[in-house]
Amino acid sequence: MARSLSRRAFLTGLVAWAGTATLLSACGSGESGTSGSQGSTSGTSSPTTPAGTGTPAVVSSTGSRVRVVYWGSFSGALGEAEQAVVQRFNESQDDVQLEYQYQGNYEETAQKLAQAVAARQTPDIVLLSDVWWFKFYLNGVIAPLDDFFQARQIDRTDYVDPLINEGIRQGTLYWVPFARSTPLFYYNKEIWKEAGLPDRGPSTWDEFRQWAPKLVKTEGGTTTRYAFAHPNAASYIAWLFQGVIWQFGGRYSDPDFTIRLAEPNGVEAGQFYRSTVAEGWAVASQDLNADFVNGLAAAMLASTASLGGLTRSAPFEIGTAFLPEGPAGFGCCTGGSGLAILADKPREIQEAAFSYLAFATSPETTLFWSQRTGYMPVRKSAVQSEEMKRFYQENPNFRTAVEQLPKTQPQDAARVFIPNGDQIIGKGLERVTINQEEPQTVFAEVARTLESEAKPVLSQLAQREK
Repeated sequence: MARSLSRRAFLTGLVAWAGTATLLSACGSGESGTSGSQGSTSGTSSPTTPAGTGTPAVVSSTGSRVRVVYWGSFSGALGEAEQAVVQRFNESQDDVQLEYQYQGNYEETAQKLAQAVAARQTPDIVLLSDVWWFKFYLNGVIAPLDDFFQARQIDRTDYVDPLINEGIRQGTLYWVPFARSTPLFYYNKEIWKEAGLPDRGPSTWDEFRQWAPKLVKTEGGTTTRYAFAHPNAASYIAWLFQGVIWQFGGRYSDPDFTIRLAEPNGVEAGQFYRSTVAEGWAVASQDLNADFVNGLAAAMLASTASLGGLTRSAPFEIGTAFLPEGPAGFGCCTGGSGLAILADKPREIQEAAFSYLAFATSPETTLFWSQRTGYMPVRKSAVQSEEMKRFYQENPNFRTAVEQLPKTQPQDAARVFIPNGDQIIGKGLERVTINQEEPQTVFAEVARTLESEAKPVLSQLAQREK
């Protein structure tokens, strides 16, 4: 049995993680029409509920319902879809009353959860992003889920393999996919047609570089339209660059946290990103999806989760495609969030919370969620269903991520397992794209920071996974 950290060590480390979390609009948390997963939110968001909820008491009298507190992270159109899932669950049965509490974006939710753990006032079930669930697993905050799946006789093999496998540590499942995504190549079909380009995404970055001059528009010496736009660190450039660095034969790190970012292939990928801006065909954007919708950029990399909102808000037809290949071939990662249950709850509360987890990730609900948002269905039977086949035939853009998924791979440990690793890398990429600094110098500095930040994680991991 793995030995967890002392409470004092745990709280010190976890609150430190939360304290350094930048308040971001996360990969999918807080998307709406023009903002998407890499931009700021728009639309009306739910009011934030105070963190202190305590452990809900179980009322055992006949006809009563078990109250379960769920912390969610979506606002705007995604928030409406998330709350619709909660409402459907509450209306589907009489045993559990799920109380939905919006906590802000992914980083805000994780920060509040860390504070709630310190105050012993946690929710019962929580949505955690790909870069946060591991931190809470590491400190024993979230519960193993295998027994619950077995008790309900839910076939785990029906979950999409690359997604369910990311929540497994040492053979045990802790984090179940719900709002899962990949980056896509988005393009403006109207501009593509105007430029005389084929109605598809570029096969390679070299091909896109050849297309770029046809997409750029200038007026009076000022560029009024760019071929491509990069997000900033707060909008997850490090997530999008993860696939690109693989495409150039590099990587952020090895699974054992050996940092590889500043090696030659990684630097080459950084030089490519720098050159896109230096050559004048790409721009560093402060609001990626808004710039795309408003026609300032003809193309971008963005989350699948942006698709629903972009489709509703863009005044032009959108195209989606696989990520372009680089010198080393194809590269693309997964992203998004999943559901976890708190480990310190009574068994009956955990079982009630699992009822919602099972409902939210069921084939029927994942169909509804995917069609409303653009996130990928997390169940194989949903993907293969006649309903989803008809939906994809009518909405081929939604099919792109599912077809690309078998070619994806889990992200490097440096981004998802090192506290604030995403932002450490992202800030470095800002220096490259915005400040036009040399990638060799920047990446070497970033690598040293990542190596320093990885040390306590390795120490904790050695204790947790003995």
